[in-house]
Amino acid sequence: MIVTLSAWAQKPKGESLFDGHSLRGWKKLNGAAEYEVRDSAIVGISKMNTPNTFLATEKMYDNFVMEFDFKVDDGLNFGVLFRSDSLTKEYENGRSYGYQLWIDTAGQVWIGEDREWRSHVSIGSAEEKVFRKGEWNSARIEAVGSIVCVWVNGVQCGTRTDYSTPVPPGFIALQVVPIDDAALEGKRVAWRNIRLYPQELKPNTLSEQEVADGWKLLWDGKTTEGWRGAKSDHFPEKGWSIEDGILKVQKSDGGESTNGGDIVTTRPYKDFILMVDFKITEGANSGIKYFVDTNLNQGAGSAIGCEYQLLDDERHPDAKLGVKGNRTLGSLYDLIPAPQDKPFHWGSFNTAMVVVRGNHVEHWLNGVKIVEYERNSGIWGALVNFSKYKDWPDFGNAEKGLILLQDHGDEVWFRNIKIRAQ
Repeated sequence: MIVTLSAWAQKPKGESLFDGHSLRGWKKLNGAAEYEVRDSAIVGISKMNTPNTFLATEKMYDNFVMEFDFKVDDGLNFGVLFRSDSLTKEYENGRSYGYQLWIDTAGQVWIGEDREWRSHVSIGSAEEKVFRKGEWNSARIEAVGSIVCVWVNGVQCGTRTDYSTPVPPGFIALQVVPIDDAALEGKRVAWRNIRLYPQELKPNTLSEQEVADGWKLLWDGKTTEGWRGAKSDHFPEKGWSIEDGILKVQKSDGGESTNGGDIVTTRPYKDFILMVDFKITEGANSGIKYFVDTNLNQGAGSAIGCEYQLLDDERHPDAKLGVKGNRTLGSLYDLIPAPQDKPFHWGSFNTAMVVVRGNHVEHWLNGVKIVEYERNSGIWGALVNFSKYKDWPDFGNAEKGLILLQDHGDEVWFRNIKIRAQ
């Protein structure tokens, strides 16, 4: 549920992100612009010949309402990143990425999800009275679940609902943008009264907006309803457990479907967006499969379908098998490799997403698209013929199929399993 301005008759206490006299709790990332504390405000100072510079919180936040005041010199643009990260080795050599509220001095207010720095999503020109140049302004960001709303000076400037972007925790960052005009060097943008109000979002639940948009839980977080064994008509009696809203594959011998066995949905799906939070243990191997036909393989091993690979790339030997890394985390298993440079968070939950629109399929990891392909095509056929699936007739081309979570003998955790089907 989004907390609106009118609903806050009495504000909760919240958390101050800035103590008014130091940069304690913040760290500078990426560029070389400077930040200082002046008159109880954080001041960013523009600098030539440097990329985007961010002052980021050391703590990570996921669901919250944030309020702050800002003032910017004429000629500068500025942004505030949130639900963001900077993965030194894993993604773009530490480039900061995430949601962003962007305001320019022409009076435009933007909100975007720039995990790949592609574009901003404009929510339209603010009226002149909304943004006051050279004066203190107030801003408010609500980031709860998949819905983000922004206000400037008490005026709601827009709402963005983006289910293509999962909700991992991330830092909040104050941005000084690059400049290419020497006349702008030394100009300032300032922030003060930065307060954050955490919002609780329970796992394995759907918001009212998600329900309205057609999302459904594939797993209720408590029971085995909607799932069965891939090679039986009931849920496995061993090998799987439900603990504190987490569906776990139990550790066994590391074999493929040799303990409890894979589990599949009790109904097939055609066009859909599937989102699954997962957490892998050291050395683990598992997978999320789709377009599964459990009648194809009645013998040993896993049921047959297209697989979003879940793997500890550093410790499991399968990462070094296959062709050019096509058995690594996020890959379309044994067919198309995910990039090595991908935003994976070790030791915490990550979000896998599979998007299917007809023959077009995409794999996403924590908000970044890492694989895409077209089924029922000549290129697809060539890929299959060069893979372990070459002997399965018309592999991957079914109009619809079941969704599967794999037991590969290693402990893997799942939660927040939801789908929006056409």
